[in-house]
Amino acid sequence: MSGYEFRGFYIPERMMPSLRRYIDEKKKPGNFLTAVIRNDLREACGLADDENMRNLPAYVAYFYNEAPSICWGSQAIMDAWLTVGEEERNEKANETLDNEGQKEDQDL
Repeated sequence: MSGYEFRGFYIPERMMPSLRRYIDEKKKPGNFLTAVIRNDLREACGLADDENMRNLPAYVAYFYNEAPSICWGSQAIMDAWLTVGEEERNEKANETLDNEGQKEDQDL
């Protein structure tokens, strides 16, 4: 059974409570979901069990399509999501997104 499906990939139902607690209640998830949220593919692959490894695209799709953009993408964004109030969290996350976008532009 799946909690979210995307193009034949899925997030197992057993993973959804932790994922939803992170988004809805600002509770830090386990190591695998933390790596996914931080956008750390290498770490996520190293921590994934077989089922989650096969379905990593569903996690990316879920965060991209369903989660607030200010709650995932880097360690700094995750830290802001977990530690500061909503208004300050939005400002810090947007500032981090802007800085990361500028860095990507410089890399081109």
